[in-house]
Amino acid sequence: MALKWGIVSAGRICHDFVTAVQTYPETDHRIVAIGARALTSAQKFAKDHQIPKAYEGYEGIARDPEVDIVYVGNLNPQHFEVSKLMLEHGKHVLCEKPLTLNEKQTRKLVELARHKKLFLMEAVWSRCFPAYKEMKRLIESGAIGEVLFASVHFGHALQHVERLKAVEMGGGAILDLGVYMLQFQQYVFRGLRPIKIAVNGHLNDQKTDESAGAIITYPDGKMAVVSTSARVSLPNEGTVVGTKGTIRMPDFWCPTQLITPEKTYHYELPKTPVAFFHKNSAGLAYQAEEARQCIKAGWMSNEFFLVLRWVAF
Repeated sequence: MALKWGIVSAGRICHDFVTAVQTYPETDHRIVAIGARALTSAQKFAKDHQIPKAYEGYEGIARDPEVDIVYVGNLNPQHFEVSKLMLEHGKHVLCEKPLTLNEKQTRKLVELARHKKLFLMEAVWSRCFPAYKEMKRLIESGAIGEVLFASVHFGHALQHVERLKAVEMGGGAILDLGVYMLQFQQYVFRGLRPIKIAVNGHLNDQKTDESAGAIITYPDGKMAVVSTSARVSLPNEGTVVGTKGTIRMPDFWCPTQLITPEKTYHYELPKTPVAFFHKNSAGLAYQAEEARQCIKAGWMSNEFFLVLRWVAF
């Protein structure tokens, strides 16, 4: 049975998400409704993507009995209230990162999803790429020995984007880019809790973080070094070092390649004639399918949800 999606917002990331999901057959995924602040925007988006229903605002999606799950792709400060609205109306939720603006809001959403027995996932699409699954397999197999070190650096020159600078818009390099670097090192050292975190960074003229870096120390000699910047481009590669070798993941937030001591893996993205706004956005299809498989398996928020631990920079 197809998983039926409602889409919140008619912005660029929602265009990319819908386009990616539509690479799957309608027997697996169907986009059935779109909601936007302006009805004209919703109607245009619906026409462009052949979506049957368009709503002004988001209440219509929350009340639509045909919608199973909602992709929340509006601005950061709206994620909490909109996700809460959808959960209260019995909808599963896949919410763009950052899931919320603080730990308190995140805990409220998780508790609500558990109470309602609904699926809630932060849309950290990176982890759903085949390269991540292969990296996990290699680490667990001992192919590079005991993993002792991870590094990841993620930066783009984005200070011209006003929403990334303003506090009231949930701006800052950490919430926009740092989410990715943190999840990478957590994926490598999953199950371990840091014993020390040393952090530094810089603020922009609006007093939001434009860059940050951290050394995260784990037990047994394990360490991660991470950095992020909204002012300059960084190498944007993840590296995992073990006692027997190194794994490199270029474009680690949307990887199509994995470089190991033995071979280099290449992965083809889903094909579509429709152009995307962002790099490798066809890979957004992977997280949609991950959500479908989790819901199909009954992995609701009582057992499963993807939420990053908040690190105060």
